[in-house]
Amino acid sequence: MPLCASRSPSPEKAYFYMMNSLLYSRMEAGFPSNEAFLDEDVNVYLAGLLTAMIHPSRHSATAAGDDPALFEAAASARSDRDRYELYRATADRLLIFLGVFRNARGRRPSSIRHFCLTDEAYIARGKTYYLIAQSYAAKIHRKNTAVGDVLGKLSRGFERYVRVLSLMSGEYLNIFKQLSAGEIYHLENAAFAVEQRKDLKVRYDQFLDIYSIYLRKKSPRAKRALITAARGIRMLDPTFRFDIEQRETAGSPCNDPR
Repeated sequence: MPLCASRSPSPEKAYFYMMNSLLYSRMEAGFPSNEAFLDEDVNVYLAGLLTAMIHPSRHSATAAGDDPALFEAAASARSDRDRYELYRATADRLLIFLGVFRNARGRRPSSIRHFCLTDEAYIARGKTYYLIAQSYAAKIHRKNTAVGDVLGKLSRGFERYVRVLSLMSGEYLNIFKQLSAGEIYHLENAAFAVEQRKDLKVRYDQFLDIYSIYLRKKSPRAKRALITAARGIRMLDPTFRFDIEQRETAGSPCNDPR
C-alpha cells in the first residue's frame, strides 16, 4: 500500500512501513544491507528520518539552507553539540531532497535554474557534512559512538543511499504519481518548517533574555551576545530587524526589539 493511501498513520505504523520499503528498495537497487560494509544501523537511521516526513516533531534539529547560512550558523552556535546537530540536520536534508524529492536546493518548481549546483556537488557537500557531524559527535562524547559510526557510513555510502531513496520514492512512497510539483515542494519543506518555527521561538526567547541582560549591564560582552542572537534569528526569519547601534544612537533601548 503506498504511503499516500494512509493519510495519518501512527508513528509506529509509519516507521514499520518505511523500514520495510527501505529494505525492499535496497534489494531492488542492488545494494542489499551489509553488502559493502555492515550498515543495518543505517537502515534504522533512514527509516526514522523518513518517518519524520510524516511526523515532523520527531525531527529535532533545524537545517541550514545553503553554505553561507550553514557556516554563519556554525560560527554563532553556542556549543559543539549545536554545531553537530546543525551539520547532521543539513546533511539529512540534502540526502532526503536528493533521494526522495530529487530537488537538492528545495526550490520551488517555477524558480530560475541558472547558477544551480549539480547533484554531484550537492552529494559531495552531503558527504562532507556527515563527516563533520561525525567529528563533532566524537568531540562531544570524547569517543566514537554508535550514532557517529552511522554518520560515517552515511558519508561513505551517500551516493548509494540517494539511489535507494530515489527508487523507494517512486515504487513505494508513490509520491510523484500522486502529487503535483507544487505539492511536492510544500511536502518536502513541511517537516523542516515545523521545526524551524520551534527553533525560531527558542531563539526569540534567548534573544529577549540576552536583551534583558544588556539593558541592565550595557557591557560589551552582552552587546556582542545580543548581536549574535539577532543574527541567528535573521537566518530563520529574514523580516526580523534589530540594529543595536541605531538604538544606542537614538537613545531608546527600551523599544520593542521586534
